[in-house]
Amino acid sequence: MFLTIGTTGTPERPATDLGFLLHKHPDRAQAFSTSHGTAHVFYPEASAERCTAALLLEVDPVALALVRRGKGKGRGGAPDAALAQYVNDRPYAASSLLSVALATVFTSALGGVCRSMPDRAGAPLPLRIEVPALPARGGAELVRKLFAPLGWERVEVGAVALDEQFPEWGDSRYVRLVLEGELRLADALRQLYVLLPVLDDAKHYWVAPDEVDKLLRAGEGWLADHPERPLITRRYLSHRWGLTRQADQALELVRLAESDDLDVDSVDNAVDESTDTEEKPVPLAEHRRTAILEALRGAGAHRVLDLGCGQGQLVQALLKDVRFTEIVGVDVSMRALTIASRRLKLDRMGERQAGRVTLQQGSLTYTDKRLKGYDAAVLSEVVEHLDLDRLPALEYAVFGSARPRTVLVTTPNVEYNVRWETLPAGHVRHGDHRFEWTRAEFREWAGKVAERHGYTVAHLPVGPDDPEVGPPTQLAVFTLTDTEIDKKTDKKTDKKKEAEAA
Repeated sequence: MFLTIGTTGTPERPATDLGFLLHKHPDRAQAFSTSHGTAHVFYPEASAERCTAALLLEVDPVALALVRRGKGKGRGGAPDAALAQYVNDRPYAASSLLSVALATVFTSALGGVCRSMPDRAGAPLPLRIEVPALPARGGAELVRKLFAPLGWERVEVGAVALDEQFPEWGDSRYVRLVLEGELRLADALRQLYVLLPVLDDAKHYWVAPDEVDKLLRAGEGWLADHPERPLITRRYLSHRWGLTRQADQALELVRLAESDDLDVDSVDNAVDESTDTEEKPVPLAEHRRTAILEALRGAGAHRVLDLGCGQGQLVQALLKDVRFTEIVGVDVSMRALTIASRRLKLDRMGERQAGRVTLQQGSLTYTDKRLKGYDAAVLSEVVEHLDLDRLPALEYAVFGSARPRTVLVTTPNVEYNVRWETLPAGHVRHGDHRFEWTRAEFREWAGKVAERHGYTVAHLPVGPDDPEVGPPTQLAVFTLTDTEIDKKTDKKTDKKKEAEAA
């Protein structure tokens, strides 16, 4: 199993910098043990003008998990099936085995980490990647569909004949792949990590739920918007429907969060700049944060969840008030969380201040034990980005599972849209809004949620309250009823007694 990564350079920026980026010295051949064989890294060429690194994976078929599970009588069925455990294409054709080797041998490069050359690691390089034998279930056309949208200038896919001496036998299911273009090395490696097993469509190991997290990490920045995303997630997760659905929902939220850019509706931030002397109106996003802070203070909240925190604007505002002793920002997008961390300057923050804030990745449509036990949760401009049929999952995760004493939900008031001069009639405020509710529709939804989960709900206007169409943003304040609070207290007491008795 073989793969090469090459680049070109100049005397000022020599191609041998590839050795620094891969953390593998061009003058040495190195070997690394894996669970299924030995991975070798060496450089067929290394000069200032051209440098190529090769990854050769020697697979030990006996070491494969499939073979270990197949030992003994009654496993694998017919003799041919038992023989296939030892005689197969795994040692020769790129597959999930090679992906695991990539992650094992080039861990730092996959993460885009290079302390000696951070600028080089973060910049595109002229790359040439070749995979001589790549299984392609779907043929050459599928290979092009997977790699062409990713920024490669050249995607060359050549069929491999079953036997060159007998051309009438036709082509095999294998292709030779050559990719050329200017990409960040980390991006190129992540693409290979995901797409090699996708094209093979046969993983050599059991696909556990943590594979979803691996897919999200490796696919950050390119998978959410890929036109073949459904096929990629389905094959990468070995057609396990539950995991595929989880990944698709998480990636859809990533796409929505990243398309929002600054996590603020484009129309919300429109400001009339007709004259320099006119006093500019306060942006609606600022009105929202002010209303949320006032509602949290009124609820006496100290430990707060910002669900769908985006790039950390609300978290930043919460940190300025010492009454909020613990603030947790949750978002599905690692890119957004990275930007939030930079915005908050977490790496330079004092120990006491840093102890008040946590940023963590998570999907709001799945229950999460980490979110239990907080005073309040905020869903600011989040619900309208979900398809209506996904709202029940978010509802249960927040109101049914996490169950904070106070939940704040803000969402646009579609009736107010007629007041936006820059918004064409009939359009929602942002292209990724799945819906926008009227005041009556929002009240109906909020009332049903409150009734189902033991909350009361009050509605407040955010922004200028127009006498005809209402405010631009609607705010619902959900408060857990005293009966439900007593139930939570009783459960905690019972658990404490059980623990003491044990």
